[in-house]
Amino acid sequence: MKKIIIKTLTIFLIFIYIFSIICYADDSDDTESIDINSEIETSVNALTEIKNPDLNSRACVVIDRNTNTILYGKNENTKRKMASTTKIMTAIIIIENCKLNESIEISKKAANTGGSRLGLKTGDKITILDLLYGLMLHSGNDAAVALAEYAGNDIPGFAEKMNKKAQELGLKNTHFETPHGLDSDEHYTTAYELALLTNYALNNPTFSKIVGTKNYTITINGYSKDLSNTNELLGNLDGVYGVKTGFTNGANRCLVTACRRGNLDIICVVLGADTKKFRSTDSIKLINYIYQNFKLVNIQEFINKEFEIWKTNNINTFYINKYNYLKNSNFNIEIEPLKYSIIPIRKDFINSLSIKITCKKSFEAPLYGGTNIGNIELISNNSVISNCNIYNSYTIYKNSIFSYTIYFFKNFTNIVANILWKFIAKIYYCQYIDIFFCTLM
Repeated sequence: MKKIIIKTLTIFLIFIYIFSIICYADDSDDTESIDINSEIETSVNALTEIKNPDLNSRACVVIDRNTNTILYGKNENTKRKMASTTKIMTAIIIIENCKLNESIEISKKAANTGGSRLGLKTGDKITILDLLYGLMLHSGNDAAVALAEYAGNDIPGFAEKMNKKAQELGLKNTHFETPHGLDSDEHYTTAYELALLTNYALNNPTFSKIVGTKNYTITINGYSKDLSNTNELLGNLDGVYGVKTGFTNGANRCLVTACRRGNLDIICVVLGADTKKFRSTDSIKLINYIYQNFKLVNIQEFINKEFEIWKTNNINTFYINKYNYLKNSNFNIEIEPLKYSIIPIRKDFINSLSIKITCKKSFEAPLYGGTNIGNIELISNNSVISNCNIYNSYTIYKNSIFSYTIYFFKNFTNIVANILWKFIAKIYYCQYIDIFFCTLM
């Protein structure tokens, strides 16, 4: 009887272990085979016309790295579990706050962490930098816990740092509970905010280098271990240079991809794909869709041209009240430079570009230089895609008796000539009026 109980208990424990691995695995444990080249060719052939791609993922977004503008979105603001894409935040916090060449000893808690693992054991010694490579390439949950314990004393302490960083970045729909992303009700983000976080992290050269590495060798206790990046698009899709995969039962398949072709630099996020294949194909479809259908446009030049036409037609309608003698033709207005002068616009929307100008035309002196007097909205496909302010270029002061005196003497000759002309004309007119009446008599 005792042997039966022991056997039953052993089988049960094995089942629980296997189940936990299945529930909380990342792509390092995934054996699903994908022909990336075939998927790329299929995607390109399917996008011969401008239409939204057919996607499996529950939520996705593509943003322009330069402006954070959303180029494509599907449920991009819906809160979702993020799995191991969590490690993007873990990595950037470690990089910004720790000495990467420092060695640490792995705790029992870190060594016993479930899910995708780097294979660390209690007492192992490894550098922070090698842990980061193990975190981002191999998606090691044990590496995540080790880093969290080092930088935050424990997981709750590190999660507090993660949430503080999220607040600093303005991520209002993102909350962290763990450094690895295993499923938790209070561990979530949105596709758009995950893209913003990634964009921030990629500005760090160390982070960018790590997530763009295909293969790397780390050292544990003096022994070498080769790692391969779990990102199936890295090295296989033109322009891809990172970033991170993810999977849990709650999150499904996730993938964050950074891609640069020419001058257009984008981040693509897919969350909640049913399979690894769908995760890849959705990402490929979205990336190819953007590069096939979007073009970088110098909107600063367009706005400047349209504004000059408007100003020529409207400048004489500007009015400074009677306390100022400035001629309307001398009233000078300018537009503020755009924060982003070149932005991606869908090709079929370029011809629909227009501007809407809202501007005051009546003013009371003094009007100080640099005062905001209006706004320009750049419109494409009935949506505002950019805006800038209109301002007067120099100060117009309210006139005093002294200024009127100066004005009088400056214009004395013209004033006198005008009075004399009116006087002579009056005499001449009256003279001929008298002759007319004499003739009638």
